[in-house]
This record gives sequence, C-alpha cells and structure tokens, in this order.
Amino acid sequence: MGLLLASVLLTVAGLAGTATAAAAAPASTGDGWIRLAHLSPNTPAVDVYLYSYGMPNAEIVLHHVSYGTVSPYEKVSSGEYTVAMRGAGASPSSTPVLSSNLMVHPGHAYTVAGLGPEKALRLQVLDDRLSTPKGKSLVRVIQASLKEHQVTVRAGSNTLASNLAFASVTGYGADSPGTWTVHAAGSTESWSGKVKLTAGSIHTLVVLDTSGGLQVTDLMDADGSSMMPAGAAATGLGGTAPVPAP
Repeated sequence: MGLLLASVLLTVAGLAGTATAAAAAPASTGDGWIRLAHLSPNTPAVDVYLYSYGMPNAEIVLHHVSYGTVSPYEKVSSGEYTVAMRGAGASPSSTPVLSSNLMVHPGHAYTVAGLGPEKALRLQVLDDRLSTPKGKSLVRVIQASLKEHQVTVRAGSNTLASNLAFASVTGYGADSPGTWTVHAAGSTESWSGKVKLTAGSIHTLVVLDTSGGLQVTDLMDADGSSMMPAGAAATGLGGTAPVPAP
C-alpha cells in the first residue's frame, strides 16, 4: 500500500477542479482511513511517513508535502500507527523532526495535521465523522491562516466559527442542505465563496494563507453512509477549489 506524490495529495492552494467521494461498499470491520495534512504556513515542505507501530518500513510515504496540502484518505488496517515528518529530501533513516502515534479503530477515519507555527509545530490527530443526522450536513473549520490570527467564518446567517484562533479546529456542526455563501474574515483580509451541502455530506473548511490573500478550501470528508471517506475537495468554491493529484 502506498501513495506516490511529488506534489502529491491535493494541493489546497491554487488548483482548479472538482472531486466527490468515491462509491464503495462499506468497509470491513478491520479497516479505517487516514489522511495527512500540512497546515503550517511558515514550515518548509516535508516528507511524511506512516508506519504500522513497531515496523521499520513505512506503509505510506508522501514526498515534498508543502503547506496547504491534504492527502486523499488511505484505507489501513486497524491498529496503532506512527506518523513521522522529516525535512523534504531527508534520508528515510534520519531522525524525524516530529512524530506522533495514533490508534486507528475499525470503521473510523482520521486526519493527522501538522498545525501551528514552525517553532511550535505539532501533529494533531482529528477524529473525522462519517455519518450525519438524517437530512443534515456536518461542517467544521480548521483555521490555518497565520496572517490572520483570528478568523470568523459564516455560512449564510449561521456562524461556523467565531474569532477562531490560528491552529484551532472546531467541532462539527449540523447544517441544512443547500448552496451556502461562505464568508471568512480576519482583521485585515476576507474571502467569500459558495459551497454546496447535500444531505448526508460531511465537510471540513480549511482557512489558508495564499499570495492573493485569505482563502477557504472545502474538503469533502464523506458523502453518505455507503460512501467511503474521500478527502478530496468538494465542488462549490469556484476556481480555487483543488483536486487530488494522480
């Protein structure tokens, strides 16, 4: 099992396109999913390794992962894993600059994100939801903008995050399906775009810094109980919505 990227994953800032969750039969009781994200604006590109706990060879290796990059989900067997980050191009046998353990439970999905500024970089394990209340969508927000230390995100008249601090993550909130105008605003920059929520869909909105200012990317976590986690960008954010790399 492995992913090959050179600019892999999906580059959150700057690619255009659409993607949706891939149809699949429900997972076996022994499987879970993991996706990996680099969300530290001033941290250089890294190589990311996923090891089954205690095993010397990595199951997944992602090369030269830059800020704003989030991988598609990879299905793995349940059990304990270690995620390690090394500087891009560093020897696989070198000491990681950062590592963290996580337990993958059957039928669960996780995002392991590098969050915070470079000098206080941490790996945070997020437990991703895969089901919604009947007829609803779930949405959460990751604040990964260092230029704007606090950001408020609204969808229509609903406030998804109020003065959310850099490197913080909200819980999921239930919203009614529809096409929402999303507005994110910090102290000096703002961004607006549309996102389509369908019943049973689960979304993570990521607030990012770009050369053109603040940007929000919509990641589709899952879409219905019969759909495996996707991890790719959903449609609805216009030309800034990214797609997964091959």
